[in-house]
Amino acid sequence: MSRRRFAGLTAFTSAAALGLTQISTASAVQKRTFVPAVVVGTGYGSAVTALRLGEAGITTTMLELGQLWNKPGKDGKIFCSTLNPDSRSMWFSRRTKAPLDTFLWLDVVNRDIGTPYAGVLDRIDFPNMGVYVGRGVGGGSLVNGGMAPTPKRAYFEKMLPRVDADQMYRRYFPLANKMLGVNTIDPRYLEQTPVYRYARVSRRHAHQAGFKTTVIPNVYDFRYLQREERNQVPRSALAGEVIYGNNHGKQSLDKTYLADAVGTGKVTIQTLTRVTAIRQDKTGYVLTLEKIDASGKVLRRSELGCEHLFLGAGSVGTTELLLRARETDALPNLSAAIGTGWGSNGNVMTSRANHLWDPTGFLQSTIPTLAIDNWNDPIHPAFAEIAPLPIGIETWASLYLAITASPERGRFSYNPSTDRAELHWGATQSNPSIATARALFDRINRAIGTTYRHDLFGGNREFAADFCYHPLGGCVLGKATDDYGRVRGYRNLYVTDGSLIPGSIGVNPFVTITALAERNIARVLATDLRT
Repeated sequence: MSRRRFAGLTAFTSAAALGLTQISTASAVQKRTFVPAVVVGTGYGSAVTALRLGEAGITTTMLELGQLWNKPGKDGKIFCSTLNPDSRSMWFSRRTKAPLDTFLWLDVVNRDIGTPYAGVLDRIDFPNMGVYVGRGVGGGSLVNGGMAPTPKRAYFEKMLPRVDADQMYRRYFPLANKMLGVNTIDPRYLEQTPVYRYARVSRRHAHQAGFKTTVIPNVYDFRYLQREERNQVPRSALAGEVIYGNNHGKQSLDKTYLADAVGTGKVTIQTLTRVTAIRQDKTGYVLTLEKIDASGKVLRRSELGCEHLFLGAGSVGTTELLLRARETDALPNLSAAIGTGWGSNGNVMTSRANHLWDPTGFLQSTIPTLAIDNWNDPIHPAFAEIAPLPIGIETWASLYLAITASPERGRFSYNPSTDRAELHWGATQSNPSIATARALFDRINRAIGTTYRHDLFGGNREFAADFCYHPLGGCVLGKATDDYGRVRGYRNLYVTDGSLIPGSIGVNPFVTITALAERNIARVLATDLRT
């Protein structure tokens, strides 16, 4: 462990122990009303940006809406499990909102969790689409399955034609993988362990239907997973932990990029801080802030000024901030392209009912590692992750999250009566993704003689495409911004998250977001900032 990372992790631990909502090393300046750089959000793009700013010697403040997840609850754990959720699970909700609605048509999946609390997972519901986002220091890295594939180069070039693919695949994707702690499961372990029987069953069925499969790298430490199975360490992936956080084994951003950023001594993270407005003045940008507590109570309001402003609040959060600024005339020269090009990365979930002679296992790792790769299909390209269904009993079910090359795009508009961004996504816009998923899984069902499950998603549906894990777009690179994330119409204003990607990238997007942020901040530091 480097000295810098040790310093950052120590700062996180100290903040948690003291109940602080401001995270920094002892050498960092604690209170300011103006800083050279502000980064909104602590997800992938934000974490990259803050680290590189800190390395360049630029004093930087990060603003995070959620809390620091580094202090155990009454049960001795930081995060709760999927099967036994409590108030830590959801962002200010009295009930969980897991992607599965029922099991055997019974309302046993989602639970009442009591008093609303600043939990780790949020689902933002729009008409016809729910968007899952992480809340806390580390953003989506806290609540995703950690799957870290690099997109197919041809599709990357199609979606981001103005980005130098040679540079990305030679330099920035390898850098992102290294920094994120990406690793691959030992193939011998994959073939032997009972905790991936569910993956091997689905792989065999895919091969019988003529499809190819691939092993997917992950930021979960597979060496730790093997020790979990041997009961040598506390369990996490084998304890049903994933969508509400992993207590062990996972290299989320607070253990990698953000620890390094704080360890520079130049980066401070303010948690439980909501950015409500952005305006410009003669010194740069002024952000209006609300400090909240874990119950949602507004404790105080303040302002923070900066010269350089980097927005990394995600496709919904960043887009909403810019739309509000444009439509309230705080930043009236923002491009009309703000709010356009949004997509769900073609996310579709489905499940198949297997034969009794094809059990999937009662103990399943929550960390996926295999996918059906049908991306080269000229009509129905799809990348279908083989997902766990870890409920502690044999289900004879195969569950999948399919990523499809949907051409459909939504747009955001600003509603002044609610002061919120609204997503315009029609009920039929998910149909192309469902058709692609159906083409794949109909073929598997015909080959194996199996059927779809109808008891998981509500309404006897075979497919669920009305929610997504991979929201992309809203501030598309080369349209709402220039080719490096500089927001059109304003100097020293940047976007650094998934809203830059035009709705689809063909795989789990966080490695792409990370690599793109590395590319963009390298250019910005070389041309826009002076240390």
